[in-house]
This record gives sequence, structure tokens and C-alpha cells, in this order.
Amino acid sequence: MKSIFFCLLFVVGSFFGFGNDAQGATVSVFVPGSANPYLAGMPNGTTAPGGDSAPGQSPLLVTGLNISQANYLSFSATGSASYNGSSFYGPDGGLYFGSFFSRGSENGISGLRVTVSALIGVFLDSQLPTTTPAPSDLDFEVLTRDFLTLSPELKQVFFIGDGRTSSSEIQKFYVPNGATRLFLGTADGSGWYNNGGGFNTNITSYSQAAVPEPTSMAIFGLSALGFAYRARRKGKA
Repeated sequence: MKSIFFCLLFVVGSFFGFGNDAQGATVSVFVPGSANPYLAGMPNGTTAPGGDSAPGQSPLLVTGLNISQANYLSFSATGSASYNGSSFYGPDGGLYFGSFFSRGSENGISGLRVTVSALIGVFLDSQLPTTTPAPSDLDFEVLTRDFLTLSPELKQVFFIGDGRTSSSEIQKFYVPNGATRLFLGTADGSGWYNNGGGFNTNITSYSQAAVPEPTSMAIFGLSALGFAYRARRKGKA
């Protein structure tokens, strides 16, 4: 009886789309080491400490994905970038003089604590980031870079790295409510203009699968499940 129950539940669940995520588009981009995430969403001519300005050091705006309709994203990245023109690190970044690197907020965008030169991102809505205060900083020395899922807030800079855990599991990055744009950059303190290298990055979007209307097979499955239950009750009587 248990086997019948689970088989019918599987059939009905399949028709109703239980637990499914629909894979959307995948885009490929190159994120230069000179991409300053604190210039995200800022107009051309905006300057930043250390000699940076938009659009020269603006972060990469991801296009080709419908961010507002995505449930979560996955990433894969290769390559290397430098924060000083000589020390190059992969997407997961490297220790800054033996420790993690801290950076404060700017232009309404949060700071963070992370490995230097790592691939990082920030979600924005359609407004200038300066119109509201910066959210709290994320500390990836505490959170670690080995998470399975991450749910950053709007304007909260987050670590991406190579998009996988240390055991090669794909990490999920949930899109915050209201997000319409995603910017990618690298971790530095100031003066992104003299950074070198960059990361070849693939981004894939996923959305909740649409739940279809009940079909005749689904209705049949539910009816059969009820019949089996009644037969079992009658047999016990």
C-alpha cells in the first residue's frame, strides 16, 4: 500500500510541478579587475576615492537576464585579477597580508569583509543607490565562502567567487525583492583603475516553475489515491 501511495503521489506531484525550478537564460561576460562595485548605478562623471570614476571604472552591468523575474542565480567563473598590478588571484580571491580584507560603504552601497580581488556582485533596483542608506555589511570570514545558498539584500555587496563550494557544489544566489539590475566587480579598497586581469563569468537564472492547471491524469491520480485509501479502510473493517 505504501508503494502505491508514493507512486500516485509522484504522478500527481509531477503534473502539479511540485519542487521544480525552471532554468532560464545563461549569459557570459568578462568582469575586469578594474570594475569598482561602488560605482554601480551611478551616472557618468561620478568620482570615487583613489582616482576612480564612471564610466572608466564602473562595474559590469549584466544584461540578457530578466533579473526581476529570477528566483535565484548560479555562477561559474575562471581567470585571475590583481588589486595592485602584480599579485593575481582567482575568483575566490586571496588573503590581504595574511587576513581577510574589509571595506566600508559608499554611495549607499554596503561595505564587506572578503578576500581581496574576489569576484563580487551587488543587486540594485531602478533607483540611484544614494537615495537610501546602505544596508549592513556581509562578513565572509564569519559566513565563510562555503555556503550553499546566499540571500543578499538590495545594495548589499556579496561574494561570488567561482560559484562553487570547496566540494564543487553549485551555490545558489537568491535575488532580493525589487531587484532589477545586477552589477559585478572585484574586491578592493580604492583605486580600481590600476587593477589588472579579470574573470570570465557565466550567469544562469532560475525561476519557479509555473504550476499547471489540474489535468485529467492528475485528477485520475487523486481519485485513485482516494479509492485505494477507502479500499484499505474497508479491508480493515
